Amino acid sequence: MLNLLLLTSKIPLAEYVEKIVNWLTDNWTGFFGAIQTGGQALMDWSNAALGAIQPIILIIALTIFALLISGKKWTFPLFTALGLLLVWNQGLWSDLIQTTTLVLLSSILAIIIGVPLGIWMSKSNTVDKIVQPLLDLMQTMPGFVYLIPAVAFFGIGAVPGIFASLIFALPPTVRFTSLGIRQVPTEMEEAADSFGSTAWQKLFKVELPLAKSTILAGVNQSIMLALSMVVMASMVGAPGLGQGVLAAVQKADVGSGFVSGFALVILAIVIDRFVQFTNVEPAKQEPKSPMKKWIGAITAVILLGSMVVGLFHTQQQSKKSVDLVYVQWDSEVASNNVLAEAMRQHGYQVNLTPLDNAVMWQTLANGQADASVSAWLPNTQKAQYQKYHDQLDILGPNLKGARVGLVVPSYMDVDSIDDLQQEADQTITGIEPGAGVVAAAQKAVKEYPNLSGWQVQTSSTGSMAVTLDKAIKQHQPIVITGWSPHWMWQKYDLKYLADPKGVMGKSESLNTMTRKDLKESKPDVYKVMKKFKWQPDDMESVMLDISGGSTPQSAAKKWIKSHQKEVDAWFE
Repeated sequence: MLNLLLLTSKIPLAEYVEKIVNWLTDNWTGFFGAIQTGGQALMDWSNAALGAIQPIILIIALTIFALLISGKKWTFPLFTALGLLLVWNQGLWSDLIQTTTLVLLSSILAIIIGVPLGIWMSKSNTVDKIVQPLLDLMQTMPGFVYLIPAVAFFGIGAVPGIFASLIFALPPTVRFTSLGIRQVPTEMEEAADSFGSTAWQKLFKVELPLAKSTILAGVNQSIMLALSMVVMASMVGAPGLGQGVLAAVQKADVGSGFVSGFALVILAIVIDRFVQFTNVEPAKQEPKSPMKKWIGAITAVILLGSMVVGLFHTQQQSKKSVDLVYVQWDSEVASNNVLAEAMRQHGYQVNLTPLDNAVMWQTLANGQADASVSAWLPNTQKAQYQKYHDQLDILGPNLKGARVGLVVPSYMDVDSIDDLQQEADQTITGIEPGAGVVAAAQKAVKEYPNLSGWQVQTSSTGSMAVTLDKAIKQHQPIVITGWSPHWMWQKYDLKYLADPKGVMGKSESLNTMTRKDLKESKPDVYKVMKKFKWQPDDMESVMLDISGGSTPQSAAKKWIKSHQKEVDAWFE
């Protein structure tokens, strides 16, 4: 009877969680909004402060500090200098600064919350029994899950990234603090009691000093866990090295992914070693000479001075700013970088943020970004349009003649979806799961009887391109979710499969959309967005340059240089 009840009556757990999140979002909007505003302001100020310091000055200063704390060990200072110089050389310095800020703020919050909570747990078995399961849940739940309520509460940017990182990184600090205090020898506590110490005196003069090494070990683990969340946090707009890794994964760009990932490794090792060297027992520490103290003080003053000068210089050169969001598809990388470089050329400060498709629409609807030129309509992003179009200003097409469908190499002896039988292991190679073309392909599998037994294998845009290239080189059959404009049409001999049932949709256009009040708050930006238009051949030429190894910025500048009159017309 119990088995039958469990099988026939599904507990609506998902609906309960959804209702709780919706209730919090609806009733605590002001609270979450204040945290978002304050947190973003703090993040921006921290990035500006660290970014204002000249890279070479900060590298030399950190190397000096590494020398001062490591004593006669030269390997750590050498690694710090060479590692940070390599990051600077690869053009990832600003990303490194943003990642450092995100990790440090997450770690500081973990300490502020985790240490008092750990102390409470060590003093109360009841609290320990309640909190331990919660810590287990926080540490074992997949990190991606934290991003969903984070976006609902705080929108996109650094704040939801910090929120998700905090939840994931908090447990070690709490657990190690509780463990460290519980491991304080009973004799030491009894001695403190015998001398008449109060509970607070015993905590701060006996228990915390003796538990310091264990607590710092937990803090170190929290910092490493916060670093591990950087890539996932980039999916909701958190800036830094994570965006480089995510972009490389989506484009299957092994080289760029390795460079961004290696920069994260360098940052992790530098932070880890600095924390470790602060966790040395007093008896093993080398005596600090007056000379070391003077060198440390002078270095700190130079750093502060460089920061102040840099902040003043940055403020003097402030520009009109615009925030663009887009999906990390090859077509959108091309269009957004062309628009961004053109706007920078005309005096704007442009922030580009790659996001998941659904998050991009939600972000604009919430007014957390200015504009996007990445709306595929009327079919590919139909679901998002129906949900958010009342909260947006749709300016119309910036590129016409786009198309999506099932694509095969021309050497395959099929011309219609109806012709497919056993080809390509009955697999359609798709892109990201949330893409409209993937949803259309999944619908086609259901609508066409001959596709019974077929599956749509989702991956990423880059993985799909790599799989296509490999199949063509080996002259093997392959069916992909394709679209145009795309560089693959210029590189390979491909064809769309006819779609008699019209499941994949007809001709599409790429549309520009802005937040509702952009015309009033930034009329000049709105005018540029309205005038931005180009042709499929233009987009494909930029995409082809990027696929050939050029950076998106270089490819965009190359196209702008050869179409300067057309670009200038956007700003007239």
